[in-house]
Amino acid sequence: MRAVVMEEFGGPEVLRIRQVEDPVPGPGQVLVAVAYASITFVETQVRSGNGPFGRPALPRIPGNGVGGRIVAAGPDVDPALMGTVVVTTTGGEGGYAELALARAQDAVPVPEGLELKDAVALLADGRTALLLYRQAEIKPSERVLVEAAGGGVGSLLVQLAAAADAGMRVGAVRRTGVAVTFVDSRGLSRQVLPDGGV
Repeated sequence: MRAVVMEEFGGPEVLRIRQVEDPVPGPGQVLVAVAYASITFVETQVRSGNGPFGRPALPRIPGNGVGGRIVAAGPDVDPALMGTVVVTTTGGEGGYAELALARAQDAVPVPEGLELKDAVALLADGRTALLLYRQAEIKPSERVLVEAAGGGVGSLLVQLAAAADAGMRVGAVRRTGVAVTFVDSRGLSRQVLPDGGV
């Protein structure tokens, strides 16, 4: 299969297309034919050698989030998953390839009507926002302040909190009109902060 391989640290030019062996799913794993791979800010940091978890061993195939169809499964995985269109994490690497391994338990079927590219775009920030939302345990009578409401995680938190029917004040720690437009477009209350935030 073709894969993007990182053999040194640096800018995007260190990513090279190579022919590599097809991965084979082991126990608890599925093999996904990758249609879309996400690229996150953390992955660009890792590529440059400045990632938050140190420098990984090289060479490696980067890519932590993918979307595609399950084309093979490990011996103990439910065969009914075959052919299912999913989004999934790869465990930190292997996603920038035609085929990627993932734990079967991490594969999330993409609902009908949701474009696969959109589901992949939601994978990293969506997972983070949902974990934060669940941790906050927002009650309907509470007010919620979301900082950086115009960003990926922030914008999703705004939507989750609004769906919980919480009375809202949304704050953004940026001075652009993006957060204001986003918040206003949802009919949510906002308060202008002295430093120019919303």
